[in-house]
Amino acid sequence: MAVQLLIHAPTAAALARARSNARNLLRADPTAEVEIVVNAGAVATAIETGEVEPPLLLCGNSLAAQGLVAPETARVVSAAVLHIATRQHEGWAYMRA
Repeated sequence: MAVQLLIHAPTAAALARARSNARNLLRADPTAEVEIVVNAGAVATAIETGEVEPPLLLCGNSLAAQGLVAPETARVVSAAVLHIATRQHEGWAYMRA
């Protein structure tokens, strides 16, 4: 069974760490599955940098609260908290960046 890791990034600094962690994990284990769920202040950072491709998932609640629109290439989940809880229920490991 492949490693499944969900990395939570709520701040700009956490987003940078999460991206680095995801790259390092995939380099060490190319069969791993990794997602980065982004909420709060990190949502604006993700949009500003233009780096929103998978494995990045943007929180719809955070987008709405900040009046932001996700780029067409972005994947959006309705609520980061729900996505985190669902993935943990499915057996994914959780890491806060």
